[in-house]
Amino acid sequence: MVDLHKYELPIAQALSADYINGKQQVVEKLYGYYAGNDTDWVKRASKLTELQHTRVNSESLANVLKAYNERLSASEATIANIAHIAQGAKVVIGGQQAGIWTGPLLVVHKAVSIIQAALSASEQLQEKIVPVFWIAGEDHDWDEVNHTYVISPDQQLKKLSIGRDASLKTSVSRTAISAEQWQEALEELSEQLPGSEFKEQLVQELQQMAEKSNSLSDFFGHMLSKLFAQYGLVLIDSDDAAVRAIESSMFARLLKHNDELEEAYLQTAQAVRDMGYSLQADVTANSANLFVFVKESQSDRVLLYKENGEFRDRKNQYRWTMEQLEQLLQHEPQSFSNNVLTRPLMQDHLFPVLATVLGSGEISYWGLTKQAFEVLGMEMPIIVPRMSYTLVEGIIAKNMAKYELSFADVMDQFQERKQQWLHDQDELHIADQFGHVREQFTAMYAPLIELAGSIQSGLAKLGDTNMNKIIEQMTYMEAKTVDAQQKQFEAAIRQLDRVELTLKPNGKPQERVLSMISYWNRYDKVWLDAIFATGYSRTGGHEIVHL
Repeated sequence: MVDLHKYELPIAQALSADYINGKQQVVEKLYGYYAGNDTDWVKRASKLTELQHTRVNSESLANVLKAYNERLSASEATIANIAHIAQGAKVVIGGQQAGIWTGPLLVVHKAVSIIQAALSASEQLQEKIVPVFWIAGEDHDWDEVNHTYVISPDQQLKKLSIGRDASLKTSVSRTAISAEQWQEALEELSEQLPGSEFKEQLVQELQQMAEKSNSLSDFFGHMLSKLFAQYGLVLIDSDDAAVRAIESSMFARLLKHNDELEEAYLQTAQAVRDMGYSLQADVTANSANLFVFVKESQSDRVLLYKENGEFRDRKNQYRWTMEQLEQLLQHEPQSFSNNVLTRPLMQDHLFPVLATVLGSGEISYWGLTKQAFEVLGMEMPIIVPRMSYTLVEGIIAKNMAKYELSFADVMDQFQERKQQWLHDQDELHIADQFGHVREQFTAMYAPLIELAGSIQSGLAKLGDTNMNKIIEQMTYMEAKTVDAQQKQFEAAIRQLDRVELTLKPNGKPQERVLSMISYWNRYDKVWLDAIFATGYSRTGGHEIVHL
């Protein structure tokens, strides 16, 4: 029996790996709490009560959340969880940019991890812990979220995308998507999804979501609301104007203490470097780590820099005094936006965050924020690494067993194993026979070259060239013979290639490339139930999910 289960996806960031493994120096200096320590969950829960004065009013937050989630056709479970938040319930939170068709599978994995972490904490602490997904609608990197991949009916990797004016630099949530664009995107998706018993219903549901969506964030929210309805996942769009209104007091604090925060980020960045790690986020002197939307249309999102007691954008096209920013904040709080270093602080200002679920890259740059939390009299929450899952369909598992491939074989040495299998099918021993003839030819021809060279020295070089050309032609003939022989195994090659395409598309882990929409199309929600049924760990890990 081929073992499909034992494999951990590599962690690219050394700092994240050391946190996940509980390295004491890293945890104590950069994070404070450790997800794998049960007593830390109790300590953080107790500390949240002490820090209640640093957060917004829970009822005000719940009102904003209820209005937003109701627009997304929220389930009764979600509305009930929002009521718990109104009463001061603690949360486990995590987030991602809003991608088309939810983007790569890792987005779903993060949502599952948030829910699982909240359930685990609820059981341990014997109180309601609410799962919250933070839609990073304020991000403006359109090229990162405007596409995803599916495997087409002809077993090809197909890129699905949605465009916008290249000159726009506004946030994803403020990028309008027309009805015509949605229709084109739905038609492209429908064309690339294989037929299934669930396809017609799925496309109809997506069509209904499109009719209620003015942006990618809207559609993304509708999809998550539908997928996780039974789990009561609460959604928040960071670029929602109503959210901005209750964030204004924190923006004021971020401006007031900006120099202290800058120093905290710079000091921690140096400490990270001194510990031998590379930085996963830009820590720049004189950066305010805040964005402002400018122009009457509020279309451009520019990062603020400090210079001579004032603030400016990178290109020095706009300038503000502190008083002007304070006035802008008072009258138009929706003009402000966080960057990756201040977003953690804002998140903790809005919610009583027991823990936050992060990917490996996020874990690394969150390590830069511990001292910044302390500057504002706050405390970094528990960092929970998200789980990773790989979906293995029945036909894929069958073919892996047929060709004796482990999951590690596919991820680490697929081409070598494929070529070895093809070589093993060579009953004619083509490579050996051609190799033997080449050796014989070389042995027979070399004395002739030596003879010619003894008559005229220049003929030796000509002879070598001549021999190499003949050997080259033999090698060419060998390749053609191997190709012809391997055509007998085209069906096997297709099966092998399908295994790689499904588990390691574009040479990357499945979760970083493929969209979940293909699995929703083929299995309805069974694939998601299968993910929830697998193991969960507070320190992350990788699980194989058989469908």
